Amino acid sequence: MLKNYLLYLLPLSIVTLSTLSSCKKVFEEDNYVAYFGGEIVNPQNNFILFLKDNEVIDTIFLDSKNRFLHKFDSLAPGLYTFKHLPEYQYVYFDKNDSLMVRLNTQNFDSSIAFCGRGDEKNNYLIETFLKNEKDRSYLYEILDKDVDLFTKKIDSSYQLRQKEYKKYKAEIQWSEAFDKVAQADLHCNYFYKKELYPYVHQYRTGEKIRKSLPKDFYSYRKTIDFNNADLTNFSPFIKFVNAMLNNITYAKNDGVYNEMSLENNIHKLNIADTLIGNTQTKNVILNNIAYMYLLEDQNMFNNKKFIDRYLELSTDKKQQEEVSKISNAIQNLKAGNVIPTIQLITPNNEVVAIKSLTKNKETIVFFWTSHAESHLKAVHQKVIELEKEFPNLNFVAVNINDTNENWIKTLKKHNLENLIPMATQLKATDFEAIKRDWVITKVHRAMILNPDGTIKNAFVNLFDMNFKNHLK
Repeated sequence: MLKNYLLYLLPLSIVTLSTLSSCKKVFEEDNYVAYFGGEIVNPQNNFILFLKDNEVIDTIFLDSKNRFLHKFDSLAPGLYTFKHLPEYQYVYFDKNDSLMVRLNTQNFDSSIAFCGRGDEKNNYLIETFLKNEKDRSYLYEILDKDVDLFTKKIDSSYQLRQKEYKKYKAEIQWSEAFDKVAQADLHCNYFYKKELYPYVHQYRTGEKIRKSLPKDFYSYRKTIDFNNADLTNFSPFIKFVNAMLNNITYAKNDGVYNEMSLENNIHKLNIADTLIGNTQTKNVILNNIAYMYLLEDQNMFNNKKFIDRYLELSTDKKQQEEVSKISNAIQNLKAGNVIPTIQLITPNNEVVAIKSLTKNKETIVFFWTSHAESHLKAVHQKVIELEKEFPNLNFVAVNINDTNENWIKTLKKHNLENLIPMATQLKATDFEAIKRDWVITKVHRAMILNPDGTIKNAFVNLFDMNFKNHLK
């Protein structure tokens, strides 16, 4: 059925169509021509970014029918990323692959379908991704179980994924290079769960279970190639390594672990430096540690000590500059400062300044996007509860990465302006600016402003059990 989709996806010439769909075409040994095309339903902008290792290779523009087709004169085999902001997904190209993709931004990941030369392995990747996401949705239900039940549950899922992997590998007969990615996808999602278990289990239950784990619980660590450059920016691998670093630090502190402490995060930097020899991979892990730490701990003295150590270990000049920018932006958001100016608009397209909306009241600024519908509903419901408990508070809702059309449609769909009549609904006109100047990288962030519009606390979470302690 996916193959038939190619027949009406794009008005391609017969020659191009033959190139894209034929798996029997013979290519010269030094010919690395490849094609990438498709259709975006409900696009959020008019382009797609095509990246390798987080570096943009090409910007591909959509036509008037929201379709695109791009020829690469030479594309090396490997794992790539395509982004239709703010979403992204992976795509794997073997030599001379010609792939078409169709997706709907309203259900980005689950709507993706590939066809053309190289489609089967990519459909396998996206199907596996969706299954792993479904697994992760109930993972937290079993993390508080005893180790035997927890292991039984995750082993059952792992064995099922192994059977699927072997079946598809035999049927598709994919390349050895792709097999490394497929195996990493299979194993790292399983390893991630095991690394998460001891410290999340203790957090949820209070039980220090680390010392009672089976002796071979982490035996897989000896099998990991931490220097595989092909996995440098592959999310399952990065998530596993970050969870492992957290877990090792947890063990070092004998089960007393503050994930955001300065000492622990410098320790994680040091472990990464010792563990990973490949410079590119090491830099990615160091950058992840830096981003996670800086976005949670706003102690300015601690930030400087952390940044100093990070700069000693990282060799990625571009990312060093980005991390330093985040650190400086955080400095600008400290208590007592005037909040940096960001252009915001009302549903009537009027430009407003955030300071003018405080109404001489303590003000909560919270964020949402139509791309995270569950959060959209949860955060507005939370504000309804807070309004009842704290009637003197003022609330400002800021949409951060929708088109104007989609924002207005979502406001009406969920009746948001009437749901919380005391909350002002606004939209940031420049998503990059709000990420840069307000350091909004997580939709659950919120800010508290003083009645005069200055910052009281720019880094809070409405769902934090201690959130109310920040209020008057």
